[in-house]
Amino acid sequence: MDWPALTLTSFTAVTILIFLPLSASDDRLVPGRALSPGNFILSDDGGFALGFFSPSNSTPTSLYLGIWYTGIPELTVVWVANRETPATNTTSSPPTFSLTNTSNLVLFDGNGGRRVLWTTTNVATAVGSSTSTAVLLNTGNLVIRLSNGTMLWQSFGHHTDTFLPGMKLPIKNSTHGTAEHLVSWKGPNDPSLGRFSYGSDPNRSLQVFLWDGEHSVSRSAPWTGCLVMSQSQQQVISVGCPLEVAVC
Repeated sequence: MDWPALTLTSFTAVTILIFLPLSASDDRLVPGRALSPGNFILSDDGGFALGFFSPSNSTPTSLYLGIWYTGIPELTVVWVANRETPATNTTSSPPTFSLTNTSNLVLFDGNGGRRVLWTTTNVATAVGSSTSTAVLLNTGNLVIRLSNGTMLWQSFGHHTDTFLPGMKLPIKNSTHGTAEHLVSWKGPNDPSLGRFSYGSDPNRSLQVFLWDGEHSVSRSAPWTGCLVMSQSQQQVISVGCPLEVAVC
C-alpha cells in the first residue's frame, strides 16, 4: 500500500503559472533544451510535473522552479529548487531551466540577466563521453543520469518540505556530519525556510524530532539496534549506516 506524502507546510494551495494552453512535454530534459514559464515536463505516468509556478496571490513576475502533483483537486508543490530566491519573469526575458553539457541542472534568472539562481554541482569529469539526461520519475524524483544508467544527482537527496514515498532522510550523529531536515514554507506565498523542521539532532541520541524553531515538540523512540516504528506507523527508522527515515 502506498502512503501519502508527509508535508511540513502552512499552505494548502498554489497557483501554477500556466493559465493558457500548456506546452506539455515528455518526462525529460536533455542538453540544448530549456524550460521556460508556461512549459513543463511530466512524469511518465502523469502524476508529477516540473516547471515554473507562482504561489497563491503572489505576483507572476516572481517565479519558483518546482515539482508538483497533478490530477488532484488541490495542486500541491512537493519540491522547490530556488526556495530563497524567486526568479524574475518578464515577457522579453523569462527565466530558464536547463541541463548543461557538464551534466548539471541550472536555473537562470530572467530580466535580461544570466544570473544563476540555483544549480547542481556534479563533477564534469565523471561524465566522460556518456550522454546525460534529467528525468522526472513516477515517484516525483528528478534525477540526472547517464546513458548507462548511472545516477549523478537526485532531488530526493535534497529535501525541501515534503517527504514522498521512496525518500530517505539520514539520521546522523555529530561524527557523521550535518543533520538533514525537512523544513516548512515560511508562509502560504513564501517557500523560503519556515519555522518548522523535521529530522535528527546530531548532538542527541539517534532519534528524529519535529522542531518549532529551536524547540522540539515531538520525537520518535531512540534507535537501539532494532526496527523502530513511529506512532503513525508510516515512518520507519531502518537499520543501516547511517540510519535513515523512510516513508514505506
